[in-house]
Amino acid sequence: MDDQLKSDFPIDWERDATVSRREFFKFMTAASGGLVLGSVGLAVWATARRPRTGFAAKKIVHVESIGPGTSIGFAYPGERDLCLLIRHADGSFTAFTRRCTHLSCPVDYEPDRDRLYCPCHNGAFSARDGRVLQGPPPQALLRVLIEERDGAIWAVGLDERKSDG
Repeated sequence: MDDQLKSDFPIDWERDATVSRREFFKFMTAASGGLVLGSVGLAVWATARRPRTGFAAKKIVHVESIGPGTSIGFAYPGERDLCLLIRHADGSFTAFTRRCTHLSCPVDYEPDRDRLYCPCHNGAFSARDGRVLQGPPPQALLRVLIEERDGAIWAVGLDERKSDG
């Protein structure tokens, strides 16, 4: 029977360069471990606290340039740090970082619902204080501290306080 099998399936084992199951699973285990470590490293890097003090003030917009119930995007404190300035229907202003705290998707202002919405995973934040209203975000948006100076809105820092969001 063994000779019959060998004649039906002739394999030259000396020339066969296939990977054994054991070698395959060793490779897959190492690759999976590398992916896990890489993902954890990226998560730590993305959430690492940067110093949030000592940022220079930056002019965002003139007050009359932004109407009630609208928003404007700006970069603060660095050119790659996306933020959103909101002028509410009552004329007050708030500003937040624009990255969702779930997976860093950009949030958009929805004036009819007075919220910041993340379309990636249906997350929503209060446009007044940045707290989580719905979805998977684990924490509130980081507030950008603003001041009105000489008819203009200026970003002056980032608020480190944690909200109950």
